[in-house]
Amino acid sequence: MSLATTIRRGSQEDVPAIEGIVRAAYQLYIPRIGKPPGPMTDDYHAQVALGNVWVLVADGEIVGLVVLVPKADSMLLENVAVAPEKQRLGFGRRLIEFAEARARQCGFRKIHLYTNELMYENLAWYARLGYQETTRRLDSGFQRVFMSKPI
Repeated sequence: MSLATTIRRGSQEDVPAIEGIVRAAYQLYIPRIGKPPGPMTDDYHAQVALGNVWVLVADGEIVGLVVLVPKADSMLLENVAVAPEKQRLGFGRRLIEFAEARARQCGFRKIHLYTNELMYENLAWYARLGYQETTRRLDSGFQRVFMSKPI
């Protein structure tokens, strides 16, 4: 990754860019799943207002985001998305590393996430990053795989 990058908390002014990245990153899964994946229907104005959204800015442009939700005993990595044209440049890994560091800063020893079981590319990627599957179940109308990682 040779671009100058920063990660900062998302603002309400960022919501159109956030929604555009999420739409572009997840639309390829609609035919596979049969409906828009959960992140495509999230309320990003509300998530930003709660302080849960962080954006990755590269050379002045938002290219990715992560949604982090503190829970009772761990940090939930609710969503990570990178603009399709900016994928495979290390931005996703940078966002995951940020999420893990942020979870540690908040005093958590574990981070967890979920993904649709039909998003097999994501399952393999998270496993390569050290996440272990904990369970599979129907959740909010989706067959999801839940994973966690000690940090």
